[in-house]
Amino acid sequence: MDKFSGQKSAFSYLYPPLDPFDQRMLDVGDGHRIYVEQCGRRDGVPVVVFHGGPGGGCSPSMRRYFDPTVYRIILFDQRGCGRSRPHASVEANTTWHLVADIERIRDALKIEQWTVFGGSWGATLALIYGETHPDRVAHLVLRGVFLMTQAELTWFYGGGAGKFWPDVWARFTDLIPAEEQDDLIAAYHRRLFSGDMMTEVRHARAWASWENTLASIENDGPGGESPAEYARAFARLENHYFTNAGFLERDGQILEDIGRLAGVPGTIVQGRYDMICPPVSAHTLHTAWPESRLIMVPRAGHALSEPGISHALVQTMDALRPAG
Repeated sequence: MDKFSGQKSAFSYLYPPLDPFDQRMLDVGDGHRIYVEQCGRRDGVPVVVFHGGPGGGCSPSMRRYFDPTVYRIILFDQRGCGRSRPHASVEANTTWHLVADIERIRDALKIEQWTVFGGSWGATLALIYGETHPDRVAHLVLRGVFLMTQAELTWFYGGGAGKFWPDVWARFTDLIPAEEQDDLIAAYHRRLFSGDMMTEVRHARAWASWENTLASIENDGPGGESPAEYARAFARLENHYFTNAGFLERDGQILEDIGRLAGVPGTIVQGRYDMICPPVSAHTLHTAWPESRLIMVPRAGHALSEPGISHALVQTMDALRPAG
């Protein structure tokens, strides 16, 4: 395990903003069309970015972790979020639909093998994709590891993280009657899928606020409300996936299947004070996966935008550049 000590107050180490050279809506079936973009070097080393959530969507800032003179950078919005359509839809929207979509993107772009870069839920999806198609993965770069286990959901939605943030936890739980608070994922599910738009948006904003507040070590309370459209997609998709345990066959499946990544190298960047995805998951994954390297970033939380985490990710991608 490596310890990363670099902390910077500005993001001077990120690459300049890029404009895509290719943007398209890809029909993946089941009534879904997903947004895909490419930027950087057209004939460069391909790297695909998996955003978090589920439901978070990709953003232009995610392009800035890669040297544009080296990398062909592919970003996409997963089903139901961002610019993909239909928006906030959970129909035909499972982990396995996403894995199939990723293969459709790879095939459409005529890429044989690529580096996979993902954080939080994006790390979960990257691991599942890698275990399903290990021959297509040159390297896994993971941030803020989430293994889609019941223990992790209980930590975040069962009061574990709430012991560190009791005031914010109370804001999240107070919207739910006391008799339903023993299963907050189920309680929010009933409201996020109530069919009443005002009810859905109100609870979606509360769901998003609970997570967003805990994302950065710099936060000390809720910020402004998320836009209604974003919050509704984010909360509905997250809740849908968590209600269904990530559509995995068994609890602990990712770790149990880690042998499928034999020979696939990986780098794990983890914030020491990540309140959303505690470091034990990253450490456990690293221990079970001999080809991985773990970089533990001190004084950092969960967010991609944490200075230490961003710096470590840029250094990782720079180190993966082909020699010469």
